[in-house]
Amino acid sequence: MESIIKGVQTALSENLGGSAQAAAPAGTQFALNDVPDQTGRVAVVTGGSEGIGFGATHTLLSKNISKLFILSLSKEVVDGALKAVAEELGQEKADRMKWIQCDLTDWHRVVEVSREIRNSTDRLDILINNAGRGIMTYQLTDYGVDRHMALNHMGHVVLTSHLLPLLKQTASKGNKVRIVNTASNAHESSPKDTKFDSIDDLNQDLGPMGQYGRSKLAAILYSKYLARHLTAEHPNIVANAIHPGVVATKQSKQDIHEPYPLAGYVISSGLNPFKKDQFEGALSTLYASTVTENSGEYICPPTALEQGSDLANNAELGEQLMRLTREIITEKTKKDSVDKGCPMRDY
Repeated sequence: MESIIKGVQTALSENLGGSAQAAAPAGTQFALNDVPDQTGRVAVVTGGSEGIGFGATHTLLSKNISKLFILSLSKEVVDGALKAVAEELGQEKADRMKWIQCDLTDWHRVVEVSREIRNSTDRLDILINNAGRGIMTYQLTDYGVDRHMALNHMGHVVLTSHLLPLLKQTASKGNKVRIVNTASNAHESSPKDTKFDSIDDLNQDLGPMGQYGRSKLAAILYSKYLARHLTAEHPNIVANAIHPGVVATKQSKQDIHEPYPLAGYVISSGLNPFKKDQFEGALSTLYASTVTENSGEYICPPTALEQGSDLANNAELGEQLMRLTREIITEKTKKDSVDKGCPMRDY
């Protein structure tokens, strides 16, 4: 009976907010006040101007992080985030934020942004790959790649790959460097026969949950891949995937109506009393980006370690995912990147 009660507590605290999250089992509790001081550190947060991303950036600034790069699309949203930080934490903290406009499905632009970041700082301690396309319908990008995978996974691989020299440099000086990839328990919606064996396979229309779930499966597999290869060579760099829970964000309040015009109201309105706010939703991200010493884990709120699906633990599937990722990015960016001497390195 005790194990059943603990299982229920864990499930509720991982996914819901308020008293449910506050009742997390002993050993998995974590609060904003538990985030350690970040003086001297530098972070990059994709999608850091709203939702879970803003919950993370606001908290890191409140903990005195020295510089914080936000990668996102909307200047209007960023202006709102800057105003909120200035009002709540002071202008000096707001001045530590640097916004760079970036569409993560434009991989050439991602390379340019990575170069701009490298030229703007001599260290990078935290990389939070948070931006993403939510539960939405199938689309292709200008590169002819499924938009969920192109944004949620491949865009972040390009960013991480081009920031690796800076991450490694920071780690080589004895600093703990943390990479966080935003996944989801929805990764279990990925088809059981997922193979990542070709672009034709990748570009199948799996339906909104299938598309989203597969891209979140990729986030877990990529984190474990980095743990096997990158952490093995650079022990001071750790990479982990996180699940945020059911959070009141634009994805759950507005975007959900794109695939489900009517049924989406169950999520956008019906679940509102139970959703986490952006700060509760950022707790697992903050733990993974500031506290954990381990690599290759799947961290659910607040700090519970979960196994994930069988596919999420398939190392060979992870290797195949990254082989296909390299092939597609190399092929699609050959003229703008590869032919100019830029190798596709992912660890």
